[in-house]
Order: sequence, then C-alpha cells, then structure tokens
Amino acid sequence: MNILRQIAIVSLINFRSLKLRLWRSLVIVVGMACVMGVLLSMLSLTEGMRKAYLDTGDPGRALVVSVGSQSEGNSSISRDKARIIMTAPGIAKAPDGSPIADPGINSGVPLVRLNGREGYGILRGFGPKGVMLRPEFHLVSGRMFRPGTRELIVGINAKTLFQGMKVGDKVILPDGEWPIVGSFTTGDLLDGQLIGDTEIVMKAVRRPNYNTVLVRLAGPESFPAFKKALTTNPALAVDPILQSEWYKKISAGFSTFFNVIAYGIGTIMAVGALFGCLNTMYAAVAARGREIATLRAIGYGAFPVAASVILEAMALSVAGALIGAAFAWTLYDGAQGNYGTSTFKLTIPPILIGTAILWAAAVALLGGLLPSLRAARRPVVEALRAL
Repeated sequence: MNILRQIAIVSLINFRSLKLRLWRSLVIVVGMACVMGVLLSMLSLTEGMRKAYLDTGDPGRALVVSVGSQSEGNSSISRDKARIIMTAPGIAKAPDGSPIADPGINSGVPLVRLNGREGYGILRGFGPKGVMLRPEFHLVSGRMFRPGTRELIVGINAKTLFQGMKVGDKVILPDGEWPIVGSFTTGDLLDGQLIGDTEIVMKAVRRPNYNTVLVRLAGPESFPAFKKALTTNPALAVDPILQSEWYKKISAGFSTFFNVIAYGIGTIMAVGALFGCLNTMYAAVAARGREIATLRAIGYGAFPVAASVILEAMALSVAGALIGAAFAWTLYDGAQGNYGTSTFKLTIPPILIGTAILWAAAVALLGGLLPSLRAARRPVVEALRAL
C-alpha cells in the first residue's frame, strides 16, 4: 500500500478515536490557546506602536535635526540656521512662493494622568506652515488657536491619557493658564499631543532655539539635493532625514525591546506547552497500544504510525493556536493602546497569526517526536502480548 495512503488511513483512525481521549487532548488545545493568546496580545502592543510611528512619517516630508540627535526634544536649531535651512533647494513652494517649511518646538508639559498620578505630555509648536505641511490634520471640534496667543488645541486621544483635555479646559504652563480651544485629529501619534503657536510656546517653556525644521519636499527626487545643500554647509551641523525614515529609526529601538520580552515570555510558556504535548501524546500512544499493534500486524509500516502521532499533535496544537489567535484578535485588534505619551490602536496583522500557527506546529513537532518514535519502534509481538 502507498505510504501516503497508509499515513492518511492511520491518521483518520487517530482522529476518530479523539472522542475517547477528549480530556487529555484538550490539554494540548487549551495550553496552546493560552500560549498564543498571550503572545499575540503582547505583540499587538508592539505592532500597534510600530504602525503608529510609521503612519506618522511621510516620505514626502523631510525632518531636519541637529547632528547626533536621537529625538526631537534633544535637537537644537538656532533661528539663523532655521532661516538657512528653509532656503535650501528641493523644498516645495506655497502659492505665494514661500517655502512650505516650519520650524518647530517639542517639549514635555506636566499633566495629570487619568489615574490621578503626575505625568508628562508632549507639547508641540505649529508655525504658519504647520497645517499646510500636514494635509492629514483636521479639526473635529472647537477652533484653531490664534497665532500669537496663549491657546492650545489637543489631539482626540489626549483625553485617554490625561485629565482636563476637553475644549474649554485649561493647561498650566510656566507662564500661566492656556485654554484649550479646539480638538484635532491626524490619525497618527499627534492625536495624543497638545499643539500651540511655536513662538509663544517657546517663550512659555523658555527655549531660545527650535528643535526641528519640517519641510515638504518638491518631489520624490528632491531629497538628495536638499540633503547635500545642508550637510555640505559647515555653518549648519544638521542631519536631514526623510520623516518616514526618522520614525522608522525611532520605532526600531522599542520594537526590538518589546519583541524580545514578548517572545521570551512566549518561549517560556511554549516550553510548558511542549511538555504538556509530550505527556499527552505518550498517554495517547499507550492508550492506542492494541490499535497500533493491529495495524502493524496487518502490514502498516512504522513510519506511517509515527507520522500519524505527529500529525495528531500538530492538529491539536494548531487548533489551540487558532482559538488563542481568535480570542486575542477579538479582544485587542483595533483597541485603544497607550504607552508613555503615545496613543495608538493595537493591531494583530495576519502575519502575526501565521507566526503563531508556525510556533504551534513547531511545538507539536517537538512534543510529538519522541512519542511517535516509541510507537514506531515498539515490536509488534511485544505490543500484542501486552494487551
């Protein structure tokens, strides 16, 4: 008989007898569901943050920071340098011929979190071209702050982080109270931030220099000329970078950190699931001693018997992984997530579910290997005598 046919027949017999070993088989299913449910729920945080950072970055915009800066907050660009940067080639022009560029400020502001504890939010400055640079910006309530005044607008997700983030509330800064006059959305990380007039914010936080200069590029081919003009000017000492690349670099660090934690915990739990699979499949082989002996006696080979044990373990593990993935996706995909001053949507993309299934299959392969070898190597006569 063809070996594949033998494997199919023996596996079918195994699956039909699962109802006789239901509770033992559920050990594998439940264990794997827990492992993959926890793993995917943790990875949804990493994926959500990574997607939020990548969505914030626009390859049509370039960000200029001072040399060696690892964040917008620790960059410093003087007013004179900002003026030079905004005259560089490769910057798109507004209808009036002025460059679509905006020097900005990024500062921490003390706020009260929803749990009552003290925390810090991000206060960002917009200049005259701040909104023109960001076509994704939309007011959803209230109005825009008036240039030259101590007024703020807040992202729609700031209220999920801090108290007093409604239109009409006031935020205390070093120079007094600033009223919130509007609420906005950009669909990215700015949704959790506060925004005011750059020049007035700089006075309030006592910063003499800008942090960054954000520019709209004239076209996809404009960045090399723009970068060359800035990096070859010895008076500037700045790093121009595509905004999409900047946020990709920023997100890389925390993505690695959280992935290590998630997969580390997942590995520990998977080892526990592996031993559960091992014990369950040993018990299954012992319970099916008569059946295995009969199959071997009528001509079925050792390999089909061994393969059927592994296939059973993999089927149970994958079923558990799918159940765990379904629970994690239902509970977390699209849910609001917060980390530090960032707000974003948790996400579980198909590639993560595929990874969970592969993990489950690998655990099942390892957990079913030794029991399958035991089933295959057991002499037919010995098996029959033991019944």
